[in-house]
Amino acid sequence: MPQVFNQSSNFLARLTLIGGAATAAAIALVAFMLVRSDYATGANTPPPQPVPFSHKHHSGGDGIDCRYCHTSVEESYYAGIPPTQTCMNCHNQLWANSPNLAPVRDSWQTGQPIQWARVHDLPDFVYFNHSIHVTKGIGCSTCHGDVTQMQLTWQDKPLTMTWCLDCHSQPEKYVRPKEAVYDMAYQAPANQIELGHRLVREYGIESKLSCSTCHR
Repeated sequence: MPQVFNQSSNFLARLTLIGGAATAAAIALVAFMLVRSDYATGANTPPPQPVPFSHKHHSGGDGIDCRYCHTSVEESYYAGIPPTQTCMNCHNQLWANSPNLAPVRDSWQTGQPIQWARVHDLPDFVYFNHSIHVTKGIGCSTCHGDVTQMQLTWQDKPLTMTWCLDCHSQPEKYVRPKEAVYDMAYQAPANQIELGHRLVREYGIESKLSCSTCHR
């Protein structure tokens, strides 16, 4: 019986299998990189806001403490968005006629809250408690970045589950003295791991790794 396929067919078959496997691996790698990219996580892109609020000006330049606006951060799961009254405490005198602050004045006159766009918008199936983090020595900048340098506020970290679990599994790498929680310029010392282990014991920090910690 004559040979149906010539000798090059074996080479082409092997090349097809190798090429298919390489293509599948490349697609998987691209997908892996894409879901962790800034495009997918929303990091490093300031969302449009009704008022161009600058943390760099207010917190960095004027030195306003985080807790002046985010009043519930130490007591609640939610850090809190300041009501218009908080803005008007200063802006009924300072820049009172600025066009940029027209939405603030309209909100003050009508009683309707300003519709801010959320910068750190976790999925509905994720539970995050601000108070337990800041009262256990996790600094604002650990999650939010140095907002004192943000003219417009953006999401500084990816907020992926892998990113959260890195801290939850090794809290000694991130915990800082409680008096430095709101210090945006804080830098981890050379002995961070040694200090971190001591603070973990002192603050009673537990490595919460069960699914129910965040998914409730």
